[in-house]
Amino acid sequence: MKELIKKADILLEALPYIREFTGKTVVIKYGGSAMVSEDLRSNFARDIILLRYVGLKPVVVHGGGPQIGKTLEKMGKESKFVRGHRVTDDETMDVVEMVLGGKVNKEIVALIQKHGGKAVGLTGKDGGLFFAEKLLIHESPGGDGPPEIIDTGKVGRIISVHPEVIHRLDEGNFIPVIAPVGVDVDGNTYNINADSVAGALAAALRAKKLVLMTDVPGITDEKGELVSSIGRERLDSMVAAGVVHGGMIPKVEAAISALDGGVSKVHIVDGRVNHAVLLEIFTQTGIGTEILP
Repeated sequence: MKELIKKADILLEALPYIREFTGKTVVIKYGGSAMVSEDLRSNFARDIILLRYVGLKPVVVHGGGPQIGKTLEKMGKESKFVRGHRVTDDETMDVVEMVLGGKVNKEIVALIQKHGGKAVGLTGKDGGLFFAEKLLIHESPGGDGPPEIIDTGKVGRIISVHPEVIHRLDEGNFIPVIAPVGVDVDGNTYNINADSVAGALAAALRAKKLVLMTDVPGITDEKGELVSSIGRERLDSMVAAGVVHGGMIPKVEAAISALDGGVSKVHIVDGRVNHAVLLEIFTQTGIGTEILP
């Protein structure tokens, strides 16, 4: 009986959050170990379906870097990165589009539907969802010399989002699953960082929340301790001091982009924890880092 009462208490703890977020959009960037482990994959799909059933509007943006890397390796092609961006020539772009827009995207859609949800897979090309332009990376050589422009090939950044197709899917109670592949006005295809896509979409959709799944507990401070909640001013100072660095930088940039676009709150959570999304959204303490405007 005590176990049954405990389960009821858990549901009651979630009630005020369900009431607050019903009818609101939540954009979730799905990636890392949560996409690899079979147990985590199944639980993620169930979590997304539950969000939809209790009245939230989940939109999933997924990565797929390891899967792209494995495919390139089988082809005998070396993966190269500049500041976290995969150098993408024409051949690599074909692989990126095949793996992200085809294999990975459709596997996620199939998994959601297997567990009783309704999902539709998209890329930025579908319905003119978003347009991109070539990303140019400026590298400082040091001293007084001018910055060097590094060409990473077909790596892009989003310049505009047109979410009409997502609104239409929402009307049919479908869960959008989006691959981070975009196109420019001339029809050229680009590989885009999934965190950046999630941040831009969250802003365009005026999402209530943006959840970024990763393979670390969240943002840590100078002592290596998890920061459960942080505002923009402190976050900016931690980035400037180099406390926040490496792979966390694109996530922080996506978070700032979303907050500037009107998103109420951004969460960075450990996707290696089962039901991480539910624990962060529907409990008082959460498990990761919440970023406030």
